[in-house]
Amino acid sequence: MNNFGLEIWSDDNFIIHNDTINVNYASKPSLLQITQEIRERGYKGPLLLRFPHLIEKQISTLFNTFEKAKQEFNYQGSFQAVFPLKVNQFPNFVESLMEVSKAYHYGLEAGSKAELIIAMSKTPLGAPITVNGFKDKEMISLCFIAAKMGHNITVTIEGLGELETIIQVNHTFNASAKKPITPKIGVRIRLHSSGIGIWAKSGGYSSKFGLTSTELLEAYEMIKKHNLLEKLWMIHFHIGSQMSDIAPLKKALREAGNIYAELKKRGADALGAINIGGGLAVEYSQHEGKTERNYSLQEFANDVVYLMQEIAKSKGVAEPDIFTESGRYIAASHSVLVAPVLELFSQEYHEKGLRLKEENPPLIEELHDLYRSLSPKHAREYLHDALDHMESLLTLFDLGYIDLEDRSNTEILVNLIIKKSILLLRSEGTDELKKLQDRIQEKYLVNFSAFQSLPDFWGLAQQFPIVPLSKLDEKPTNPASIWDITCDSDGEIGFNRDLPLYLHDIDVSKEEYFLAFFLTGAYQEVLGMKHNLFTHPTEAVITFDDKGKHHIERLIEAQNLMDVLDDLDYDTNLMDKTLKYRIEESEHISKEEKRELLGKLYLYLSENSYLKTIQAIDERE
Repeated sequence: MNNFGLEIWSDDNFIIHNDTINVNYASKPSLLQITQEIRERGYKGPLLLRFPHLIEKQISTLFNTFEKAKQEFNYQGSFQAVFPLKVNQFPNFVESLMEVSKAYHYGLEAGSKAELIIAMSKTPLGAPITVNGFKDKEMISLCFIAAKMGHNITVTIEGLGELETIIQVNHTFNASAKKPITPKIGVRIRLHSSGIGIWAKSGGYSSKFGLTSTELLEAYEMIKKHNLLEKLWMIHFHIGSQMSDIAPLKKALREAGNIYAELKKRGADALGAINIGGGLAVEYSQHEGKTERNYSLQEFANDVVYLMQEIAKSKGVAEPDIFTESGRYIAASHSVLVAPVLELFSQEYHEKGLRLKEENPPLIEELHDLYRSLSPKHAREYLHDALDHMESLLTLFDLGYIDLEDRSNTEILVNLIIKKSILLLRSEGTDELKKLQDRIQEKYLVNFSAFQSLPDFWGLAQQFPIVPLSKLDEKPTNPASIWDITCDSDGEIGFNRDLPLYLHDIDVSKEEYFLAFFLTGAYQEVLGMKHNLFTHPTEAVITFDDKGKHHIERLIEAQNLMDVLDDLDYDTNLMDKTLKYRIEESEHISKEEKRELLGKLYLYLSENSYLKTIQAIDERE
C-alpha cells in the first residue's frame, strides 16, 4: 500500500507533502496544521473537519459529466439532481451544501417530516424538492404548503393509500382556492431488477418500496379519474446504495424506461422525468485490487443517457429529464475525522523488556541465540524453530517447570523473532507470513468512538481510508489494530491481513500522533450512536479566501457531560443538586476541601466524555 492508497481513494483531494498529508487546494495546508490550530483554541479529543470546496467539486463534477454525456448523444432532456437529506442532515453540512450549489439549481430530497421542513426552509424557490418514503396526511399537507410557497416539489407515491390521501388533501387545499396549486406527483415503481451487494434488497419484487405493475395501472386510473394527470410528472426507482457494479443499473434503466414510455403512450402527457435514485458508489478502498466499483462516473452518465434515449426513440416518446439522488457521492469526501493516538499497547515486546537471568532454561537460551543470529538465509528455518520452542515453553509453564519471568521472556523473544523474520522475508508475501502478522500487530488506542463516528464500520464492515497526519516521509512498519475508547470489544478496527494497515512505531509520551479517517461525510454522523455516552466530535468548517488562505469557521464543540445526560431525559438539575449536596454534607471532607472538590466537579462536568491525552506529553495541558 504505497502512500496509504492515496492514488486510489483520494481523487486528488489530498496530497502527501514532505511528511504530512495536505489539502490539495488553494494554499494546500496540512491537516496537521489545521488540527493543531483548533487544539490551540482549547478543543481536545476527536475533530470532524468539513471542507465545503469538496462538496462543490462533487456537485460540479456530477453536473458537468452528465452535461458531457448529453452533448455526446445529443440528448434533449435536462439533468437535475437533489441531495437526500438522510445521508447528512447536520446544519454545518446542509448550509455549506446549499451555499456552494446555487449555480446548479440543486435541490433536496426529504424522507420524513423533519427533513421536509429542512428542505422547505433551505431549498431555493424553483430548485427541485422530492419527497420519498411513507407519508401520512400531515406530511402530504406540508407538501401542499410547500407548493403554495412556490417550491418545485414532487411527492413520490409509495403505495395506493398515499395516492388516496393526496387526492383528499388536494380537495381540502384547493376546493375554495382562487388559484389551485398541487405538488407534482411521482410514482415509485417496484422493479423486477434487483441491486447488488449489501443493499441489493432495495430492488426486486420483495423490495420495501414501490408499486407493482398492477398497482401502477390502478394508480394511473385513480390519477386520471381525479383530473390529476397533468401533475403526474416523475417515475422513480432505486436499486440500492454504494452500487459496486454497473450491470444491475443498466437492467433497471431498461425496465424503468419502458414503464415510462408505456405510461406516456397511455396518455400521461405531463410525465417528463425519470428519477434513478441514488447508488453512485464511492471508492473507499486504499488497496490495489480491492476497489469497490467497476465503473467511472462518465460510464455511469453515458449509460443512463444512452439507454433513456434508446428507449424513448424506440417507443416514439420524448426523452425524459433525468434526476439523480446520489447523496453518498456528494457528501462522503467532504469530511475528515481526526483523532489522537493515546497509547500503544504492545510496546512491551522490545529487547528492553527482557528479564534474562544468569541461568535461563535451555529453550530460552536457544530463542535468544536464534534472535541474535537471525539472517535472510536462515529466517524461515529459525522462525519455525522459535514457534516450536514457544509451544514447548508454554507447556513447561503450565506444568510448573518454568516461572513467570521465563514465560515473559518467551513471549518477547518469539515476538521479536516473528517481527524480524517478516521484515527479512517480506518480499515473499506468503500466507504463513500474513498469518503471523496477526501475532505481532500493534494496538493503537485512539481517542474516538467507532460507534459514534464510524458506525458503518461497526455495522457493515465498511472500510474507510486511514492515514496518519505526520511521519509520511518514514516507512510505517507496525501492523496496526486500532482500538477506540469505548468499553466494548467491537470498538476495534482489527488488523486485516487482506487489507493491511501499517502505522509508525512511536513514543506517544514524547510526541503527538494523529490518525485521519477519510470519506466519513455520508451517513456516519446521523447513524452514530452515543454508546457509552460518547457524543459527536468537535466539528469545524474549513474555508478558503480569494488569496488561498484557510479559515476555521463554525466550530461546534462536542457536548459536555451534562448536555449528553440531558438528551437522555435525565433531570440534570436534580443530578447537579444531588452531587453538590453529597459533597457539602460529607463528614469526611474539610470545609476547604469541599470548596476545592466542588470546583473540580464543575470543571469536569463542563467537559465532554472524550479522554484527555493520558501520556506525560499532555501534562502541560
